[in-house]
Amino acid sequence: MVGSHIPFNVPGLAQQCHTWYNVIGNLDAPGIPLVILHGGPGACHDYLLPIKDIASPNRPLSGNEDFWNVNLFVDELDNLLNALGLQGKPFDVYGHSWGGMLAAAWAATSANAPTLRRLMIASSLASMDVWRVGIEQLRRQLPADVQDVLDRADETKDFESPEYQAAVEVCYKRHLSLARPWPAPEVQSALDWFAKDPTTYATMYGHSELYVSGSLRTWKAIPLLSKIKTPTLLINGAEDEAQTWRCSHSLNT
Repeated sequence: MVGSHIPFNVPGLAQQCHTWYNVIGNLDAPGIPLVILHGGPGACHDYLLPIKDIASPNRPLSGNEDFWNVNLFVDELDNLLNALGLQGKPFDVYGHSWGGMLAAAWAATSANAPTLRRLMIASSLASMDVWRVGIEQLRRQLPADVQDVLDRADETKDFESPEYQAAVEVCYKRHLSLARPWPAPEVQSALDWFAKDPTTYATMYGHSELYVSGSLRTWKAIPLLSKIKTPTLLINGAEDEAQTWRCSHSLNT
């Protein structure tokens, strides 16, 4: 990094001193400048360079729950439908898992929803509170040693250890996909995307499928369900994380 120097006169010292500095961004740009002071004394600034990202207008949004929320995706879906020229025309929607949550929220609130012909929601939920109860039930059906690993991770918040990943895989093989050999290519593709960029999943759901901590932790569509006027089909699998009683909760409300 190339910086600049300004003279610094120290009383009683004949030698001319200088202060090194670097400006990241534009001091004339809108906003409040942030002056960063490194540690030490004398540690220099290199270890603070990651902070420079906040000067970017396209700063990272990982962990920003104000940005990553359901309304963002409702707006994005509307934007897509409008771009495809489907506004005002009949069409069907199929939403799986989180896609089902989004589909329900969209169908209840969007100006495009009146032309929705059929809505299909697969392996999804209407209330995160109900979902958590179901997840806990599934966890208590796992082998005792697997439960111990999961419980320790809940306490330590270490969801990256190989031990934890192996424990989660036991649950995945029972309730995420029954295809063998594990994982099916389609499932592996989804897992690879999570590993490549976990920003959206970690911020909205959490760092683990079995521990909800993101912006969706209080989510519920139940107050919106009466606003969905479209014939709706709910689908789930026999060993699904989205158990029948949790899916039917949407219908019964």
